[in-house]
Amino acid sequence: MIVTVTPNPSVDRTLTVERMTHGDVLRATSSWSEPSGKGVNVSLALRGHGYATQAVIPIGGAEGARLEAMLRAAGLDYVPVPIDGEIRSNVSVLEPDGTVTKVNEPGPELSEAELKALIDAVAVIGERAEWIVGCGSLPVGTPAGFYADMVAAARGTSARIAVDSSGPSLTAVLAAGPDLIKPNAAELAEAAGRPVETLGDALTAARVLQDRGAKSVLASLGPDGAVLVEGGDAVHGEAYVAETRSTVGAGDALLAGFLAAGGHGPEALRSALGWSAAAVRQPGTVLRADGTGTTAEVILHDRIDVGRRLRHS
Repeated sequence: MIVTVTPNPSVDRTLTVERMTHGDVLRATSSWSEPSGKGVNVSLALRGHGYATQAVIPIGGAEGARLEAMLRAAGLDYVPVPIDGEIRSNVSVLEPDGTVTKVNEPGPELSEAELKALIDAVAVIGERAEWIVGCGSLPVGTPAGFYADMVAAARGTSARIAVDSSGPSLTAVLAAGPDLIKPNAAELAEAAGRPVETLGDALTAARVLQDRGAKSVLASLGPDGAVLVEGGDAVHGEAYVAETRSTVGAGDALLAGFLAAGGHGPEALRSALGWSAAAVRQPGTVLRADGTGTTAEVILHDRIDVGRRLRHS
């Protein structure tokens, strides 16, 4: 089983418009709401494809009740941690060419007791998990070391630990020795303190984060695919997609596909890229097994072209 931990979950509202024009009154051509937060997205993708998963999430307020109703409707097994505040609601505006403008609320401030309850839930559930995955931004006021504390709590279990975060929380978790981190190109550059403009830069930055404690690095590079660095080995892969509808949630699908295939090695990277390719062909946040499938033309490169420049779009 794969357990996800989402300290800052949300209800995501997506509106589609013909064109995003600043300052105008826009009329949506369609809209929908989904349960979200990076760990929730990972669990829903796994659940949709028949993999055992459980999501640990703080729940509070009217939006929290709405999120719970959505998760029950999706058939997702989750562990609610009650909080006094109300979870956030985010809005995405989607244009026909796949461009997404997203407005994220900061989320509630969790008390020390509420944060401890999240960590305690991880320690208990981790006893029967293969992977524990900490995902996403931290609520307002949460110490940057939250994920490091989560890793320490999970070390008492047999589970492996992955973290998909950014900024100070990603930097802080490195010394705790997570088994896997999943930054994107910008997060990788920030954490390593160096620019990531080429595949060689991505490889070098991943090595920097390994030196600081991460055992493996799965770096998502947008249209340039992903780089997996494990021990002294590195492999780059790409998935080719004819039509991109939305890139929101693609990184979560990448991580879900990687873990579903064992969380190690080139074939897990192939799975990750296939799931990510399926996600960008869908308009919403959540990857579903609804006929779109996870098949894609995926190419793994035997040798990384370190001089190749990345496309930042």
